[in-house]
Amino acid sequence: MTATTTAPTTTAPSVRAVRRPSNRMRAWATRAPLLPALVFMVAVTQLPFVATLVISFFDWNALYPNARRFTGFANYTEVLTDADLRHSVWTTVLLTAAVVLASLVLGLGLALLLDRRFRGRGIVRTLLIAPFLVVPVAAALLWKHVLYNPEYGLLNGLLHYVGGPQPDWISNTPLLAVEASLVWQWTPFMMLILLAGLQSRDRQQIEAAKVDGANDWQIFRHLTLPHLRRYLELGALLGSIYIVQNFDAVFTITSGGLGTANLPYTVYQSFYQAHENGLASAAGVLVVIGSIIIATFTLRVVSSLFREEASRA
Repeated sequence: MTATTTAPTTTAPSVRAVRRPSNRMRAWATRAPLLPALVFMVAVTQLPFVATLVISFFDWNALYPNARRFTGFANYTEVLTDADLRHSVWTTVLLTAAVVLASLVLGLGLALLLDRRFRGRGIVRTLLIAPFLVVPVAAALLWKHVLYNPEYGLLNGLLHYVGGPQPDWISNTPLLAVEASLVWQWTPFMMLILLAGLQSRDRQQIEAAKVDGANDWQIFRHLTLPHLRRYLELGALLGSIYIVQNFDAVFTITSGGLGTANLPYTVYQSFYQAHENGLASAAGVLVVIGSIIIATFTLRVVSSLFREEASRA
């Protein structure tokens, strides 16, 4: 008998050696078209933020560029301890909380109405969405001149028709005037989010509750609200991200006066009026940090919503 010996096969390693570079090249070929957009995004967003972060550590007045000096966290300490700056931080928190809560409540009411079937629902939905599509500066000008003006404004015109007083809305209630314009603009946004949540409810569960004798309030309290919890959180977080950075309404309606200056307007004042580049940069970095914190919670809520929808599917 002759023993036959088989030579060890070397095809598998060679195949792996060939496949690995091809897979890597395929991955790079897939990602290559996105590289210009990534470079552009980094150049437009991240590099200016890094420059702002560096400037925030300097005592830098634009009128005296040669006198700038490194001060560490002194600008951040001044932002957090100065009375006017602390007031602007408190105004920002109060403005954001009031607008978000009022928009959520009104948006929930409108979403519940639009969830019902009636003639002309599409037209009504389009008209209710319209305020969110208006340019923010145009919306602020609309409220300032068409509604709030004490001489020819619509609000005082209606009060004059019924024999009521003729108040100067912006002077008497400045912060409320800014909040009302923002609520009008952001209620449609909340309505759309909550309407999407209402239309994703389990209709069979609601019908079963009605068969068991539950009334509309019980269905809303025990079924609708728990289902809308994630959507309410999402609306609150997204609204907070945008409203905490709002500048248009404050600048247009009150010009930051009468105690309505929020943190973005204070950054504008420090940079363009006082020419304090370092102080303005420090306040701007704090606004960005607050927005990032809120955005982190927003991403968690969105991911949880996607997981819930995937589990239902």
